[in-house]
Amino acid sequence: MADRVKKVNYCYVKVPNRAAQGEAVLRELRENGVNLLAYSGFPIGKGKAQLDFMPDDMAAFRRVARKNNWRVSKVKKGFLISGNDQVGAAHRHISKLADARINITAADAICAGKGRYGMILWVKPTHYARAARLLRAK
Repeated sequence: MADRVKKVNYCYVKVPNRAAQGEAVLRELRENGVNLLAYSGFPIGKGKAQLDFMPDDMAAFRRVARKNNWRVSKVKKGFLISGNDQVGAAHRHISKLADARINITAADAICAGKGRYGMILWVKPTHYARAARLLRAK
């Protein structure tokens, strides 16, 4: 089966970099029925952490954020890639962008079990349309 490359929207919330901050945000989303395609969190310094969200429904995510007074970034774009886990699976997509001299802002990949993998990929907005064509993103 060929890899699936999907265009996705994402946004982020900054929270204190302390235990249970991410859990509280994820709990609110779960309790309000917001499905996430992907989630990533990491420290950004000065006692803060950034939580990136790729919700299935951005409007539903924003409603929960508004209700909880979260400061949400503007909506940005990325790619969600999934496919069969095999040697070089992530490299296949990264090399297409490298060959086209498109810099990757960030990438996270993980084995999803049962022979599958997933990857989140970000490029600069000025390169997004070209990257989407190269990756044959839908």
